[in-house]
Amino acid sequence: MKKIIVSLLLLSVLLVPVMVSAQPVVTINSLEQLVNAIKRPLWIAFGLIALIAFVTSGIYFLTAAGNPEKVVQARTAFLWGIVGVVVGIIAFSIVRIIETAL
Repeated sequence: MKKIIVSLLLLSVLLVPVMVSAQPVVTINSLEQLVNAIKRPLWIAFGLIALIAFVTSGIYFLTAAGNPEKVVQARTAFLWGIVGVVVGIIAFSIVRIIETAL
């Protein structure tokens, strides 16, 4: 439970600058401008979350010290990090395809 609280606290500290700068400074007059105003901060937040996932799995690998159970945990964390990145790239691609189709 303590690890979860520390992780959430660290995540919130890292995301505060992203969320503060996520405020659009332009007036939104069209759907395209709205999508761009939402897409950019979400892409930055996604990148930060992916980076945190990979750093966490790297720390798991370093602290495993040859323990097979911890190595499996580290590999699982790395695998889910890759799955998250793939899902994020697919989601971004879908939005990009829809933008170009309109």
